[in-house]
Amino acid sequence: MENGELAGLPRRLRRNRLTRRDVLWLFGAGVAAGSLAGCATSPVTGERILVGMSEEEERQVDRQVAPHQFSQDMGPVQDEAVNRYVAGLGDRMDDLTQRPNMPYSYRVLNANYINAYTFPGGAMGVTRGIMTELDSEAELAALLGHEMGHVNARHAAQRQGQQMLAQAAVAGLTIAAVATDSSWGGLAAVGGEIGASALLASYSRDNEREADALGQDYMVKAGYPASGMTQLHGLLVREAKETPSLLETMFSTHPMSGERVANAQRLAETRHAASLKANPKRERYMDSTASLRRLKPAIDACKSGEAAMARKQLPQAQGDFARALAVAPRDYPSNLLMARCLVAQGRQKDALRYADAARSIYPQEAQAHKLTGVLQLAERNPGAAVQSFEQFDRLLPGDPGIAFLKGVSYEGAGNQRAAAESYARFLRSGGQGKPAEYSMSRLKAWGYAR
Repeated sequence: MENGELAGLPRRLRRNRLTRRDVLWLFGAGVAAGSLAGCATSPVTGERILVGMSEEEERQVDRQVAPHQFSQDMGPVQDEAVNRYVAGLGDRMDDLTQRPNMPYSYRVLNANYINAYTFPGGAMGVTRGIMTELDSEAELAALLGHEMGHVNARHAAQRQGQQMLAQAAVAGLTIAAVATDSSWGGLAAVGGEIGASALLASYSRDNEREADALGQDYMVKAGYPASGMTQLHGLLVREAKETPSLLETMFSTHPMSGERVANAQRLAETRHAASLKANPKRERYMDSTASLRRLKPAIDACKSGEAAMARKQLPQAQGDFARALAVAPRDYPSNLLMARCLVAQGRQKDALRYADAARSIYPQEAQAHKLTGVLQLAERNPGAAVQSFEQFDRLLPGDPGIAFLKGVSYEGAGNQRAAAESYARFLRSGGQGKPAEYSMSRLKAWGYAR
């Protein structure tokens, strides 16, 4: 938004004239930032490694950041039996790792793309998109084992340490420049952001190879054939050839290579050859995930719809989400995605119906409350929007963007004091960008800031 548009937003709000652009901007408002830092002994190799987090900081990042990423992936599936099954397998395996005392946790997420990821303390998410592609419990054990490998080798902490080295080098150059040229003074502050996007950034090929090897060790100790890892790799390679867009996210965070595939195959045939006769427990996997796999047509339709949205082919995406809803009308992700697709087309009233349906289907998950609140603003109901944002805040505290959205809602309802408090809270929490500019402009206009 240009400055003129920022100044015009409250007038449109008071006149109940939010545009489609305003709605999309409001929905995207939000930030997350912080900073962390040390040197340690690798739990896996016993060698000294540079890390950017202490173990307690790894745990703290999981507590603070992981819930927000899991919610971005539409929360855990509403199938307690499936979640218990995956968590049970994870619990059996993590006892066999080098760091059994980390606070591991496991959930199957409503996301439709193919991926799995973990935070540094072991908070792990597996998407329903990959769960419906796996063929045995051994493949699931390989997937979880690989993520445990990242936790035990402290790959996220090492990556943050490497980032800190780079930042320190830049800071050193900046400080030297400041000593000789005052015009460099504005560059003196160098910091590092850490959030879901940073922690889930791409691992190196060395990291991936090490995580594969550790994952094979853990799964073999748990009684599975090491070939589960090579079968998992085979699945990913096949999917990448057939529908490459569905693997973009996974391969951006977990780069695949022929060398990585060959290394896992070599270890299965040598170090773990005795395990190859073990039962992969295919029947147990199929029985335990039958309820989730019945949703596969809806999940596949959602995958197609999300790919179409990324290409800005909105009518096609709407058709895909309609197909998903025809299969599973009470599927939370399908309703939420349809609402987002309709928002992108400027059909706010229709979008609100689907967002409200998603909220009633899965009231414990935060994202539908947020979208509903934005759409209530668009539909000239700022009082109801406040309630929706309050519910989001109760379910998922710590999102700075919600303070901004509350401020807009209070302003629309004519409650200037509450709006000012919310804008100030947003700024104190580190809010940035256009929402921060707008918040400060209102505080100045009302005399709360100079």
